[in-house]
Amino acid sequence: METYIALLRGINVGGNRPVSMAELKALFEESGFENVSTYIQSGNVIFSGPAGRQDAIRQQCADIIAARFGFEVPVAVISARELKDALDHAPDWWGKDKDAKHNAIFVIPPATPEDVFREVGGTKPEYEKAEAYGSMIFWSAPMVTFSRTRLMRVVGSGVYGNITIRNANTTKKLRDLAGV
Repeated sequence: METYIALLRGINVGGNRPVSMAELKALFEESGFENVSTYIQSGNVIFSGPAGRQDAIRQQCADIIAARFGFEVPVAVISARELKDALDHAPDWWGKDKDAKHNAIFVIPPATPEDVFREVGGTKPEYEKAEAYGSMIFWSAPMVTFSRTRLMRVVGSGVYGNITIRNANTTKKLRDLAGV
């Protein structure tokens, strides 16, 4: 068994796609996953499942959510080990400046971080910093220039449906909750 984190995209936002975390937890347990817990309302599920089956687990999560809740939700699945490794390799600037936004962009296959950068035209170094590690993009931008960043262009782009974003605090908390 391996510990995974499922990150659901676009639930409980502005009253759209409502999903109870208690119901989501029960659904994962009914589907055979073990040690299931959720964290905050944005759709973060920590659970144990068969090792080495990440793509199959991602599809299973998307399928069970669609069957139970009646709508499709893109799901990123990352192993706890992969998340720890990515955070161990986070750029020095990520998560440091209190006057900046620091996000982890989780790219959902088949999309890649390179696809995201290509879609938005790279970054604007004068307004933002971004660096990929594995299937994650670490992104930081000062609050005063946040609206001028290139990565803001991802909203509404062709790859927007293949990403889910968590802030630095949530990302680090998920690692801690996963016990790595």
